[in-house]
Amino acid sequence: MLKIRNLESGYGKLRILKSISLHVKYGEIVTIIGGNGAGKSTLLKTISGIIKPFDGDIIFNDQKITALSPDKIVALGCSQVPEGRQVFSPLTVYENLLLGGYTLFKKRKKPLIEDEINNIYNLFPRLKERKNQLAGTLSGGEQQMLAIGRALMSQPEIVMMDEPSMGLAPLIVKDIFQITMKLRDQGKTVLLVEQNAKQALKIADRGYVLETGTLILEGTSKELLANKDIQRAYLGKDYKLIAQ
Repeated sequence: MLKIRNLESGYGKLRILKSISLHVKYGEIVTIIGGNGAGKSTLLKTISGIIKPFDGDIIFNDQKITALSPDKIVALGCSQVPEGRQVFSPLTVYENLLLGGYTLFKKRKKPLIEDEINNIYNLFPRLKERKNQLAGTLSGGEQQMLAIGRALMSQPEIVMMDEPSMGLAPLIVKDIFQITMKLRDQGKTVLLVEQNAKQALKIADRGYVLETGTLILEGTSKELLANKDIQRAYLGKDYKLIAQ
């Protein structure tokens, strides 16, 4: 579904990503783990078209999207949940979801918008309860649900999630990861960027490890969870004890 070949990207003259190559298959949850400043968010922004790469190819469903604008990439079926939620605070929950469905409106599929909003409400009943509430007054967890729902409004084939657990309480984090698995069960493909490596690897099918803009390791989640270097660097010193 998604193939990245020798991708080089960054800001201005600063090269953040160095010769990145990876792939994501249909129906997978693939996670990218790494510390602060590793280039995880830069990678998602480059795939989304927000940042233009210096070099390399991004191929989605056999179509090269490297030079496409963000709205065209969304219209093709590749949607992103941004880091920090970035909901439209002065607008209601319902209005935020409406904006997420703009690609359906452009495709003259306006009748589907209300159907998709109802699908989001089924996935996140709390959003239905707060549909007339201003997004800026929601809790952090509710805003994250709204950000995910807004991304799903375009009926994407792949959802890219950037640090969805950031700043959330442990119980809410658990809910977010359960929802991510539910999306896969519903036929969505997920590319998940996370600092919470332990939880991300527990729900993912495969993973990549990104350090200072370079992919240093890849494998199944089981392989990465068992890797001593990964345990030491990302999972915490007590991981093996907890896992046993």
